[in-house]
Amino acid sequence: MKFSSLALSLAMIGSVSAEVFFKEQFNDEKWSKRWTIPSKWKPKGEMGEWKHTTGKWYGGGQDDKGLQTSQDHRFYGMSAKLAKPVNNEGKELVLQYAVKHENQLDCGGAYIKLLTEGDKKFDADSFGGDTPYAIMFGPDACGSTKRTHVILHYEPKKDNVLIKQDIPCEMDNLTHLYTLVLRPDNTFEVFVDNKSVRSGKIEEAFDMLPPKEIKDPEQSKPADWVDTPQIEDPESVKPVGYDDIPKEIPDPDSKKPDDWDEEEDGAWEAPMIDNPEYKGPWRPKMIPNPDYKGPWEHPMIPNPDYKTDDSLYAVCGGKKGCTHVGFELWQVTSGTIFDDIIVTDSLEEAQKFAEETFFKKKAQELKMHDDVKEAERKQREKEEEELRAKTPVDDDDEHDEL
Repeated sequence: MKFSSLALSLAMIGSVSAEVFFKEQFNDEKWSKRWTIPSKWKPKGEMGEWKHTTGKWYGGGQDDKGLQTSQDHRFYGMSAKLAKPVNNEGKELVLQYAVKHENQLDCGGAYIKLLTEGDKKFDADSFGGDTPYAIMFGPDACGSTKRTHVILHYEPKKDNVLIKQDIPCEMDNLTHLYTLVLRPDNTFEVFVDNKSVRSGKIEEAFDMLPPKEIKDPEQSKPADWVDTPQIEDPESVKPVGYDDIPKEIPDPDSKKPDDWDEEEDGAWEAPMIDNPEYKGPWRPKMIPNPDYKGPWEHPMIPNPDYKTDDSLYAVCGGKKGCTHVGFELWQVTSGTIFDDIIVTDSLEEAQKFAEETFFKKKAQELKMHDDVKEAERKQREKEEEELRAKTPVDDDDEHDEL
């Protein structure tokens, strides 16, 4: 494992009073009591069923299960209430969960949301794409676009703001651990399998605030500003006869066929070829412009609308805070398994949970995955061999060989 030194130092500071707001491992049949599948979001025929399963390959034993999307071309939704509302003002916020795509995720989401009540009380039966949220985090793929979403709600802007630079996501068939950390110094960090893959200042990575500087509206490019780097050479003159040079000429190597009959075939004409002497339309020679001043740069001034905000990280701030977690997805190809979710105010606590779950299961899952894939390969070879044995030999082919 690789951890950033900043992440580890901050995690140790917060470990004394770590608080876990939510933890879910889906290892019992009572999961359906804790999670609500929305009945008012989409028509029943468009909703896919969640399957409680270990998956085809796993590392935690037959009782260590997750929830899997089980039908292609379906919407999937479910939400669960936190043990207590989260208010991350003045403290760290960590959202972490595990994802496994047993089938290739060609187009669909596998992200999780940390939800707020907004102006209305949270309605689990109506939870869907329009439900207010504080964080949307995790893999999303469609075609060539494959990224790890990090979207933060910024209330002063009344908008959900996407990270400006895409973060890659894992697309193999093994379980991967996604961790998002928001810190009270207005920084963030994203981990995949506990390896830091992106970190920085929230203000720089997300377009939450107006720009610090804007173009001076009182300034404009002077009318006599010369920004043309080259001009036509006034001494350049088109050669005499230049326009008389044809674009094509008769092929000098071509000869009239011996059987050519001019009475029947008409007068013979050599085929045309490109004229090597033809240089295209004449253009004057270009020379450096002695009056060139370079590109004009618009003067910048401080933006009067810009104000610093020390609470960009506090997406779960305020009286209501964040109250639920949820999945609201569309998948063309199903087979994604979600597991081992934790919401806490301590990165160290999340990493400890990862050691107890993700890393404890990782090696055995990989071995079982390889064994399953090898067994599937041998089965395919056997079926292909049986098919060839049943395919009749064409008599014509036998005669041809004889």
